[in-house]
Amino acid sequence: MAAMTMDGRALAERIRAEVTEEVRALGGVTLATVLVGDDVASDIYIRRKHEAAEAAGFRAHDLRLPATISEPELLERVAALNADEEVDAVLVQLPLPDGIDEARVIRAVDPQKDVDGFHPLNAGELLLGRPRLVPATARGVLALLHEYRVELDGARAVVVGRSAIVGKPVAQLLEQANATVTICHSHTRDLDRHTLDADVLVVAAGRAGIVSPDMIKVGATVIDVGISRTEAGLVGDVDPGAADVASHLTPVPGGVGPMTIACLLQNAVVCARLRRG
Repeated sequence: MAAMTMDGRALAERIRAEVTEEVRALGGVTLATVLVGDDVASDIYIRRKHEAAEAAGFRAHDLRLPATISEPELLERVAALNADEEVDAVLVQLPLPDGIDEARVIRAVDPQKDVDGFHPLNAGELLLGRPRLVPATARGVLALLHEYRVELDGARAVVVGRSAIVGKPVAQLLEQANATVTICHSHTRDLDRHTLDADVLVVAAGRAGIVSPDMIKVGATVIDVGISRTEAGLVGDVDPGAADVASHLTPVPGGVGPMTIACLLQNAVVCARLRRG
């Protein structure tokens, strides 16, 4: 029996409708984005975020800066957005050009306006079990698991990938849902020994097809966060044959991707509520 498809698009549409109502109730929310340089992929991501934000009734500011901007100048621009009482949420699109310290720029964003959830204060709150502003992709993964009523309490969960943006926050959220969590990464030996134990497998390695069907426990829930462009089109980190083994599987595209943008909008509403007490 083929795995049930975990439809991220449908859930994301419902979340965006809820966000639209919240924005209306708040009297408006303003999201400011900062894009440095002319990276094509980053430009696409920013445009999609603005389209979604505007459709939900946000006021959106799109700040474009040249790749030649100095780090002190960029920090001044971020400080100005922090001080702007009309701005509720700030997003600095990554990656930044060479010569700019990304960690320093992330730390410069007001933690209450940190819509990405990357600031060390928000990361620390998550680590301590007090999640406030959580990276949107991680938030989206947990929302999908809850939507499809996947049992997490006592489950064995394996996360492949340890980035601060996806892998680590997903692992922390799973642990807080009472799963027993293992994090695997590029230095993990015998990866399949771990993945075959997983009741819930989240793959966020950024490597096309790194997890094959024979690495998946029969009946497991598989969340594929990865997306790569190949000659065959867009593919995930999990081989599509996983549908013959898993009980639930996210499609690529159409799974985690739409959830990331929807949950980013949720975070922007959280920012607005934090700032308004």
